[in-house]
Amino acid sequence: MICALASSVCFGAASVFQAMAARAAEPGTGSGVDVALMWRALRQWRYIAGLGMDGLGFALQIVALRTLPIYVVGAALAASLAVTAVIASRVLHVRLKRVEWTAVGVVCAGLAMLAVASGKEGHREVPDALPWALLAVAFGVLLLGMVAGRLPPRSRALVLGLGAGFGFGVVEVAVRLIDGIDFADPAWYALLVGGGAAFLLLTSALQRGAVTTATAGAVLGETVGPAVVGVVWLGDRTREGLGWLAVTGFAVAVAGSLTLARFGEPPAPADEAGPGSAGTPLEVGHDPAPERNPGTP
Repeated sequence: MICALASSVCFGAASVFQAMAARAAEPGTGSGVDVALMWRALRQWRYIAGLGMDGLGFALQIVALRTLPIYVVGAALAASLAVTAVIASRVLHVRLKRVEWTAVGVVCAGLAMLAVASGKEGHREVPDALPWALLAVAFGVLLLGMVAGRLPPRSRALVLGLGAGFGFGVVEVAVRLIDGIDFADPAWYALLVGGGAAFLLLTSALQRGAVTTATAGAVLGETVGPAVVGVVWLGDRTREGLGWLAVTGFAVAVAGSLTLARFGEPPAPADEAGPGSAGTPLEVGHDPAPERNPGTP
């Protein structure tokens, strides 16, 4: 559980750096997934720093996934939005509303319930088709990103975010299926393709879509599906008689995270940001109106 929470802290801090770098990168000409966007973002030192935090968070996530049920780890990862919100309030001087501070407390309460109710990870023999199904979903995430470019802006943000969440969910399940280094195992390729596709779609969603919509989609995609797979196919269970507490804690933690969805991309610091940096993230595709000169009609 300590590793799961530490992973959440790493991901929450990384999102601050990565989102700022994604916005600072030169935008592409298309409306969907921009493959070159990640390379442009890599020129930003903040994106490199964020990737380093993501690497550490992923290592901690692997440890957590090997010892905890997926539903616990997934909820902890969604709670990274609470970490981002707190960092934004302290470092970027973003004013949190009362409901958002309440949501931070709700997320913590949900994680506490899960910590009490969760049992060990399951060891059920998985169907042979499950790794191949994961690989198919991973490639499906890439296809989803291509289709998203044809959708209206609001729907595009949701689909890109949801697709990124599915990709991260594939990674969560694949980590549980991998047993040693075996490159003939499709779960390895599902992990690589799913993780890469998730980063690509999420980076595109941060630059091209409404932050709240994209982040909410990602939270739902990376929590609900993997939790169901863990319970149904991998044998994840709760402590005896505490199933109700685990379900409640999971729902509470995810609901609190969705309330904090706007912190999927906090605003840039005041000395670097332009209009819109005083506590509310700019929606992509809605440029601030230029200032009028005195006397100009």
